[in-house]
Amino acid sequence: MSSFDELTCYQINKSPFRIQPARALRSWMDESDERYAYRCLPLSIANSMGWELVLPQALSATWNGGSDQEDITIKVEGEETESELYASSHFGEGVLTFSVGYLFRTNAGIGLWARGIPNQPKDGIAPLEGIIETDWLDFTFTMNWKFTRPGTVQFAKDEPICFITPVDYHALDNLVPHIVPIASDEEIKLGFQRWRDARLDFNSRLLAEDEQALKEKWQKWYMRGENGPGGESHPRHVSKLRLAAPIRVTDMDLNSKLEE
Repeated sequence: MSSFDELTCYQINKSPFRIQPARALRSWMDESDERYAYRCLPLSIANSMGWELVLPQALSATWNGGSDQEDITIKVEGEETESELYASSHFGEGVLTFSVGYLFRTNAGIGLWARGIPNQPKDGIAPLEGIIETDWLDFTFTMNWKFTRPGTVQFAKDEPICFITPVDYHALDNLVPHIVPIASDEEIKLGFQRWRDARLDFNSRLLAEDEQALKEKWQKWYMRGENGPGGESHPRHVSKLRLAAPIRVTDMDLNSKLEE
């Protein structure tokens, strides 16, 4: 199994995007009724499963619907900054390109999955995704967004524009999915039936405005790491994810390391 214990971010320009641990919160989830969206633990964990590259300056990009590079115009707001430092129209075809400002290096067998921010839709433009073999490449990559229609999109200062997650990019080489009837495994079948029956019963009691069901509001088995009613908490269950913030290594740190 490949090791995930190294992610080195080599800064290649003076104004790179800030890298920070991903955040579990989303504004649309905050605004959901009683913040019910956070009851879906897989959403919250996915929100946090990586690091964000954050835009240093606000900018706007406008696409007129054409396929040429000149059909996208970009304006960096605030400071007098060349837009190409952050974003450009490099490929045409309505694709906005961000230059992330780092060359990344990971352990052997580990690459980076670069994509948009999970569960954070943006009107008028969609992030493109890529898997980069950062364990050996001596060049960087770009983060690209494709306009979904002509118009102008705004990217705010401190808005994440790229989400990176280390992945074992050979992990699926020999994986063969098997489709089998659930009756072939009695233990899994009984566990599923126990969960399904309890879920149907709870939903019917909610519909009937049962006092206890209304008080509980929702079943919290997964949130607690329990495999259905009466299940014990699983030791590998993850309910919160807190990734490390990057550490800046100075020239002095590097010289001290070389002298050891």
